[in-house]
Amino acid sequence: MSTIVVRADELLRHPVYTRVLHWLVAACFILALLSGFAVYTPWLFRWITPIFGGGAMTRLLHPWFSLAFVVVFVFQLVNWLRPMTWTADDGRWMRRVKEYASNADAREPDYVDFFNGGQKLYFWTIVISAALFLLSGLAMWFPATSGRTTVAIAYVVHDIAALIMLVSFIVHIYEGTAAAPGTFRSMTRGTVEKRWAWTLHPAWYRRATGGSPK
Repeated sequence: MSTIVVRADELLRHPVYTRVLHWLVAACFILALLSGFAVYTPWLFRWITPIFGGGAMTRLLHPWFSLAFVVVFVFQLVNWLRPMTWTADDGRWMRRVKEYASNADAREPDYVDFFNGGQKLYFWTIVISAALFLLSGLAMWFPATSGRTTVAIAYVVHDIAALIMLVSFIVHIYEGTAAAPGTFRSMTRGTVEKRWAWTLHPAWYRRATGGSPK
């Protein structure tokens, strides 16, 4: 995480390095997802495999796309480890998730910092799912050394992990666009409006600016 920069009516939320990691993770995940669907679902096979050069090439590329996703995500994990650390305030936030989902409050509670409890829950869900995705994928990639029983279990674990990440990914897209306008630009331009920061992350706003809005 870089030092917060305040300029005009904007705050720097995500520096270039963070944004590059974010989009690399997204690209690798989408490639792994599409190639995985192609080899897993017969009715999508003939529609998706031509994108990757045919069935055999899709089957060859899928584990490499998946491995690339995990590797890049590890860099993102290291980059966000501190702000994603779970605190007591995140537990407080989770207990009011209904109010958040229904937009019952005009502004988030004063204790909400750089990430809220929901964002952290999403992040750690992906961390655990990616770990299961990797371990099960390796077992499936090398069935001769893994054993029949392990491979059978790995197929189930791999599918569950992939589905969890897919559903989380869809929710993530919604939360980063329609649910909170102005969020998407933080991952394109890197900046957010001060009003956005004060409304959604007041504790971070105070650290960034040294006080509350006048």
